[in-house]
Amino acid sequence: MRYRNALLPTTKEAPADATSVSHILLLRGGYVRRLGAGIYSFLPLGVRVLAKIQGIVRAEMNRAGAQEVLLPALLPADLFRETGRWDLFGETLLRLKDRKGGDYHLGPTHEEIITDMVRHEVKSYRDVPLNLYQIQMKFRDEPRPRGGLLRCREFIMKDAYSFDVDEASARQSYERMRIAYLKIFDGLGLRYRMVSADSGAMGGSGSAEFQVLVQSGEDIIAACESCSYAANLEVARTPAPEASSPSESRALERVATPGKRSIEEVSSFLKAPAESFLKSLVYIAQGEPILAIVRGDHELNEVKLARAVGVTEVRMASAEDVQKATRAPVGFAGPVGFGGKIYIDPFAAAVADGVCGANEAGAHLLHVQLGRDFQANVVELRNVKASDPCPECGKPLSLYRGIEAGHIFLLGTHYSAKMGATFLDDKGESRALVMGCYGIGVSRLVATAVEQHHDENGICWPMSIAPYQVHIVQLGAEPEVEAAVLQLERELQERGIEVLIDDREERPGVKFKDADLIGIPLRITVGKKSLAQGAVELKPRLTKDPKQVELVELAQCASVVVARVEHELRH
Repeated sequence: MRYRNALLPTTKEAPADATSVSHILLLRGGYVRRLGAGIYSFLPLGVRVLAKIQGIVRAEMNRAGAQEVLLPALLPADLFRETGRWDLFGETLLRLKDRKGGDYHLGPTHEEIITDMVRHEVKSYRDVPLNLYQIQMKFRDEPRPRGGLLRCREFIMKDAYSFDVDEASARQSYERMRIAYLKIFDGLGLRYRMVSADSGAMGGSGSAEFQVLVQSGEDIIAACESCSYAANLEVARTPAPEASSPSESRALERVATPGKRSIEEVSSFLKAPAESFLKSLVYIAQGEPILAIVRGDHELNEVKLARAVGVTEVRMASAEDVQKATRAPVGFAGPVGFGGKIYIDPFAAAVADGVCGANEAGAHLLHVQLGRDFQANVVELRNVKASDPCPECGKPLSLYRGIEAGHIFLLGTHYSAKMGATFLDDKGESRALVMGCYGIGVSRLVATAVEQHHDENGICWPMSIAPYQVHIVQLGAEPEVEAAVLQLERELQERGIEVLIDDREERPGVKFKDADLIGIPLRITVGKKSLAQGAVELKPRLTKDPKQVELVELAQCASVVVARVEHELRH
């Protein structure tokens, strides 16, 4: 591709609302353009990267035995109503009506739609196992689209669905997808970890995420360096402590704490360590107030709380909610005398001589004991911390930031039972199909790769997903320069190498800056001066200085480049 014939609109500055590295560089490099909040157009370079990612995903899915389909994006409401997700998705679902008043929505995911297809086509155990996938646009009305392609209202996703006769067979399908995903992310050239995760609104009995490790990631991962344990913070765990007994059983005591609300303030005022506090937080679940308790030096995880309560989400109580539930302002809630359900983390439950709010303005309670002074459900609620012991081997955990790029779910009969997706087994009995679900955020991976692979000058694409493999910078329009560029282009393309040629009438500095910004892995500079010395310059994107490659003949130079491309693709 010749630069002067291409749509490659690089810019020096990005819009002020572009804050993430990938958002800034993809806009500046001419890969995408913003149409509206969370809505982006892909320009030619962006489309080429998308195609590379899709090609890697499609190849591994096909190799794993999955079959490609293409489902509608415009969906009637009836199928989501069958499973209850018409209401469960809430405002995230982009809804619309047709001219006859019928309810429709744009597909955020396709479990119901693929299940509907399969329940009409699969009749017997002989028709399964089955794994169907698509690469298609999804739509979600995100309340706060951000990070460019990282969180959009419209995005491209690969979603696959497996159907099996029983749990054991479903786990085999899940394992095939797990291996396929490892190959996909290896092929994309990304550093990642597979981690245990929460199933969320998808339902089902188990799931794992593929987290690409980047400092800018919005997810936190707890991982052990000594064994294979890794989990999203939402499900990460650590061994619970043994409950301790107080040296002496002291009676409950009320103390005045005027104006002291936070753990830090009360701890300093009472000269008591934060580890002795029962941090009591009021939440609303299904319209009712509940109390969640973690140790004073720990942080509560709302996903864990929602899972413990048996709901999809909880919300922090407002000041009015707290006043109504505890008869006290925010900062003085406690479990003693609380009228609703109480959930306590094991670490807080192990506190034998606790401090908590007295459900009274300006007052706290001392010597509080679970069992004697209040009753509660003991469930994991806290976020694990760095250096907490690994639940598998006991060695210290480390915390990382990551971006979720893929997710695999073992759904069981969560959808098939609700929708009547059944088959006749070998005894002629009707049974619900056992399902799995496997997603990859294809367009999100474009941004994720940039978040992980960039420097101060621009993008540094992995060879496997770069829009082009070689960027030839032509300096000057002298006949010998143009002839050398043309011959080098032919030599490389004949050997399957994708080439972009910057043949613009621009200063060398401008061309070099654009080359670094766009981020193609190998740059070859061809100019009158180097040709006179019988050489061209070869510079990998990640090295500082170019290397002179002698030109016995241009075919030899092409061989050097081809060998470099093939080496990077293998590694």
